[in-house]
Amino acid sequence: MKTLGNIIWVIFGGFMIALEYFIAGFLMLIIIIGIPFGIQAFKLGIFALWPFGSKVVDDKSSIGCLSLFFNIIWIIIGGFWIALTHLFWGILFCITIIGIPFGKQHFKLVHLALVPFGKKIET
Repeated sequence: MKTLGNIIWVIFGGFMIALEYFIAGFLMLIIIIGIPFGIQAFKLGIFALWPFGSKVVDDKSSIGCLSLFFNIIWIIIGGFWIALTHLFWGILFCITIIGIPFGKQHFKLVHLALVPFGKKIET
């Protein structure tokens, strides 16, 4: 069932969301300071491409203070607006019964888009 959900997700917008994350990741990799942010954008893009059957968990091996600092910078630079976009699409998809699973995936992406550092994606 999750494979079917992922295929429908990719067809109806998941590919475009993932593409936006990948383009942003490549742009962030241009400068050295943006490398950690670009890596997180790629993680978000992979998760946005195939979200069904995956879950977001806390990464125990991440450095707490550095993750907090990077999350604050991420929120200021654009994480807040990305999270609002996912929140909007999640609410929009939840209007219909058929769209509820897709809305739930957007709600998972809201939290990850807001604070991606210190999180890990498990399949």
